[in-house]
Amino acid sequence: MGPVTDRDGATAHGSDFLNLRADDVPADGKADWLARQVRQAITDRRLTVGSRLPATRLLAAELRVSRGVVTEAYRRLAEDGHVEGRRRGGTVVVAAPPPPPPTRAQPPSHAAPFTAPPDPRVFDALRAADARVDLTPGRPDLSAFPRTAWLRAERSVLAELSSADLGYGDPRGAPRLRRAVADWLARSRGIGVDPDGIVIVAGIAQALTLLHPVLRADGITAVAVEEPGSLGTRQHLAHGGLATPPVPVDAHGPDVAALRATGAPAVLLTPAHQFPTGAVTSGERRRELLRWAADGGLLLEDDYDAEHRYDRPPVPALRSLLADRLCYMGSVSKLLAPALRIGWLLPPRRHLDALTDAKRFTDLGSAVLPQLVLARLMETGQLERHLRLLRARHVRRRDAVIAAVRTHLPGATVHGAAAGLHLTVTYAPDVPDTELAAAALTLGVKCHPLSWHRQLPGRPGLVLGYAADPPGTLTEGVALLGRALRSLA
Repeated sequence: MGPVTDRDGATAHGSDFLNLRADDVPADGKADWLARQVRQAITDRRLTVGSRLPATRLLAAELRVSRGVVTEAYRRLAEDGHVEGRRRGGTVVVAAPPPPPPTRAQPPSHAAPFTAPPDPRVFDALRAADARVDLTPGRPDLSAFPRTAWLRAERSVLAELSSADLGYGDPRGAPRLRRAVADWLARSRGIGVDPDGIVIVAGIAQALTLLHPVLRADGITAVAVEEPGSLGTRQHLAHGGLATPPVPVDAHGPDVAALRATGAPAVLLTPAHQFPTGAVTSGERRRELLRWAADGGLLLEDDYDAEHRYDRPPVPALRSLLADRLCYMGSVSKLLAPALRIGWLLPPRRHLDALTDAKRFTDLGSAVLPQLVLARLMETGQLERHLRLLRARHVRRRDAVIAAVRTHLPGATVHGAAAGLHLTVTYAPDVPDTELAAAALTLGVKCHPLSWHRQLPGRPGLVLGYAADPPGTLTEGVALLGRALRSLA
């Protein structure tokens, strides 16, 4: 680091290492001062074990002291056991004092996530809870991520990538991925769309966040939601200042008469595999929804779990039947991994410019390299091969959970088994589902109480994810749920 000018215009010298300033070096006791600064940095974890200290000659020049001062400071730290000289490896921190014990007023309670109505932090609290078996929904099988195919595709993309491709691009997303998504949706979801009408987003969560101001600008202050329906989605809408009146869902989909009764100008639906019941919106309900939209309503379609179907034929997306009154959302979070943060938004034409601007002013567009890698997986058929592998694996795991429920939760009813990555299990209404979920957590099993996903009273139940664990682990988890229920009954 060279000389810099301080706020008074004078020239100052110092080091980027610990932000040490030459002006702070005392006239006497320089080695003691430097050793004390480094020792304090090790204590407060600014320097961790394995951190490499600057070369003595370099640090001495930056602090405008003799090299002997720095050498002496390092020698004292070595005598204390904090650092060690490793010749060509330099001087490295090898020991640090133990961290202070955490201060807690009381030990954490297993029941804590379930003792109060869930707030936006409840999912973080449940993820952080220790458990032998995690049956929370929304967890894909991350061990199945196609690392080899991804790495091969990434190498190919990097070999083809021009320098210009690394600059700022279209905020709607890389044209290559938008073309690949258009082809994917045409093949798998029956949707015909121009790539220019697609906006690449960081998953469904960002799609909803971008929609908040656009909907409000259109005079929409309420978005009806399914009942029961996703707590997380409801929280996203509420965070955007939108009311969420509930619309009951039965085996055929949402009650459209109830939707009309809410007076909400928009509704958010998961018609391909409703969360959490697993219902598929029937043909008659779809026609009723289209009539509702034709009367001025706006449909928001979350194509949740559409690819993960096992015992039923595919159903087309609502977007394949209607475009000008429907906003379609999809992602690869459950197909590949949530960490990729890649999804797509197909808005009505009248909202495209506003949503493109919302994306532009949020992040200037999603990261390009993973977009191009995903595009290559789509183009080469690797993504479809991966989906076929997952379907076979998911069927075995789903069947293990159903068999375990029959054995360990007699009398319980399983919902939504034909598709998706989760099952909903309802049981006799003697035990509140939050109490059952809390009791299960004390035995080492995490799951969602169904009541978390309700706004209205209803039958208690549990929402159980099965995609992420092998059959033996799933069977063990359901057995522990049965044990928890018996202890409370």
